Amino acid sequence: MPLTPGTTLGPYQVTAKIGEGGMGEVYQARDTKLDRDVALKVLPEAFTSDPDRLARFEREAKVLASLNHPNIGSIYGLEEAHGVRALVLELVEGPTLAERIARGPIAVDEGLPIARQIAEALEAAHEAGVIHRDLKPANIKVREDGTVKVLDFGLAKALETMPEGDPSQSPTLTAVGTQMGMIMGTAAYMSPEQARGKPVDKRADVWAFGVVLIEILTGRSVFEGEDVSLTLSRVLQHEPDWRLLPSSVPPVLAAFLRRCLAKNPKQRLHDVADVRLAVEGAFDSGALDTGNNGGSPGGSQWGRFVPFAAGVGLTAILGTLLWLLVEAPPARVAQVARFVASAPPSAAVTIGPRYPDLALSPDGSLVVYRSDNP
Repeated sequence: MPLTPGTTLGPYQVTAKIGEGGMGEVYQARDTKLDRDVALKVLPEAFTSDPDRLARFEREAKVLASLNHPNIGSIYGLEEAHGVRALVLELVEGPTLAERIARGPIAVDEGLPIARQIAEALEAAHEAGVIHRDLKPANIKVREDGTVKVLDFGLAKALETMPEGDPSQSPTLTAVGTQMGMIMGTAAYMSPEQARGKPVDKRADVWAFGVVLIEILTGRSVFEGEDVSLTLSRVLQHEPDWRLLPSSVPPVLAAFLRRCLAKNPKQRLHDVADVRLAVEGAFDSGALDTGNNGGSPGGSQWGRFVPFAAGVGLTAILGTLLWLLVEAPPARVAQVARFVASAPPSAAVTIGPRYPDLALSPDGSLVVYRSDNP
């Protein structure tokens, strides 16, 4: 049921409609108890009329509410009134990433910090056992200060018809027509296994992250089709046009992007943390062999270890020298003893290797004199 400004839902008073999609309509509302603005996502009527789906969604919502990360939009609670059930969400100001990309490609030095924050949000969610499953630029907000907020974590799973159902029935495939003959939907961000209706894990988010990052840097859709079926066909059968990547993209990052979009999930990067490190430039020291076609991210990080080891060795040497100069005990210096021994005038004193008349002990403490005279 559409809500109009002034409508109240519990303590929340609707002030404006701010969005609409396959997962419901979104309204801005005022929390009259806590005196703050929130977002209300009204769940579809077909969904709320199914007790099993509703119960499963409530269980999912509790897990999502446990996510606490600066780059993840918060869930405040669930509210029901007048037969309407809505999620109470953090209201995030600023344009969506989709609106920003629509203006053209984002420069590498500006786009990579955005990508890093998206990866950090996914990494935190995956560590909590939550998969987004519907990551796309329209679900990402960028504030004026550059802070990124990823929205709608896990809602695709909570709202789908079956635990792993026919993708054509998934709400993530609901299209929003912007122009006649132009269909835009999140099918373009589905991993191949998700498009086939197979079980998915966090590698599906890794795929979607790769698609989003390419669109950030190129300003163009990766798998663009005239309708959902053609889009899914491109996802399953086509490769991105890697020539569109700006030349300023580090080669190692380009190699990681290729691994993000490996159609076989076994060949795909398994953890978004690896992509985040690549975005941060952690592997840009030449330790990875990317090959002519970007190669596969792997290999040794020995090139980064050698300077580190050399620094540690130099530090140890300098520390030892300092200890010797300051802390080491002083060496023993023997006292100097002087004496005079006079031989008789008729006695000859022989000093040499064979039968010497005068010899010095090895430690220098004794002098031996031999004489035939009494």
